[in-house]
Amino acid sequence: MKNHVVLVVSIMVVLFLVLTISVPVTGYSHPSASVLVVPYIFQANSIPAAGLIQPEELIKLLAAPQGEKPLLIQVGSHVLYQEAHVPGSEYVGPASSAAGLEKLRQRLQSVARKTRIILYCGCCPWGHCPNIKPAWELSQSMGFSNVKVLYIAENFGTNWVDKGYPTAKGD
Repeated sequence: MKNHVVLVVSIMVVLFLVLTISVPVTGYSHPSASVLVVPYIFQANSIPAAGLIQPEELIKLLAAPQGEKPLLIQVGSHVLYQEAHVPGSEYVGPASSAAGLEKLRQRLQSVARKTRIILYCGCCPWGHCPNIKPAWELSQSMGFSNVKVLYIAENFGTNWVDKGYPTAKGD
């Protein structure tokens, strides 16, 4: 599985480095109207440290017998989610796409603004992730005050699966 994850991650990094991302233009009469924008690659590093949670911290939080569990949302590739994800997490799609951001917006719309939310991706090295920054920015713009982003330094396989942390597979 590790080789498969490495191959998928490598392909994704190359694609995101080469391509731009299409997002909808608001206020335009045709719903499929879009413009090309510069991808969010290399922007995860701009999320403040206070907005991050380390894998070890999340493990403790999930294992705690008391307290409300956080809403866990994976904002990366569906292939990676199917291969391995944090148990109990929900998949909304890559936040680097307009469709993924819209699914995230729809999912968060009915959630109380003080709910503890953990966003994560794990597609590639932290500084190259195109999904984390737009997901975090959307949650902030919607008024959520208790959002953390799971800091995955290299990728989900290396920083979660290979460390023996709990995982689930499939949808």
